[in-house]
Amino acid sequence: MLQVGDVRLDTARRVEAGEAGAVGKLRHKSSPCARLYALLTITQDDRGTRALARAAAGPEGEDAEIGADIGALGDIVGFHIRLAHGAVYRHFTETFADLDLTQKQVSVLWLVDDHPGIAQIEVGRRLRMDRATTMTIVNRLQDRALMRRERFLSDGRKQALHLTADGITALDRAKQAIAAHESWLKSRFSDEEVEKLVEMLGRIHE
Repeated sequence: MLQVGDVRLDTARRVEAGEAGAVGKLRHKSSPCARLYALLTITQDDRGTRALARAAAGPEGEDAEIGADIGALGDIVGFHIRLAHGAVYRHFTETFADLDLTQKQVSVLWLVDDHPGIAQIEVGRRLRMDRATTMTIVNRLQDRALMRRERFLSDGRKQALHLTADGITALDRAKQAIAAHESWLKSRFSDEEVEKLVEMLGRIHE
């Protein structure tokens, strides 16, 4: 077992799922919703990430010369991943500031839009959330009239989920924000570099 900060790697150098539900090896990795959930989960608030990012920035937020200022830390791959994580998180939250939606709520809206009538329990399974978390998210979306529940005719114990008109509108706005965020991120790389970066990052989280 190798641990860098609060990230644990197993013997195959895969990120292990932590107690807080950190992403480990993704199932349904070919699913757009699974890939979206990975993106949204990895950009969750992380005080450690923000502290590292601030430590590597000047008093006015200017970029630091990492190799000159932090010594041996500059040789630690995990440190650079955490700094990149912090930069991605900051831009993501700025992009989503006006949407009044959490990252996991967007994941649920997107999955239900792709699969109208999907069972609530199946949403939790595909997004790797426990029942309590799934229920809390669905309850909040329903309270905001973004989602509605219906009982399955074949099994009254199961609840089918559908987006309302307001839910579809909210998801459309979220997709636009995600597209803007992705455009910002990919603008730093060529198409070939993006493909290679995704492949290399996959070695860590898959």
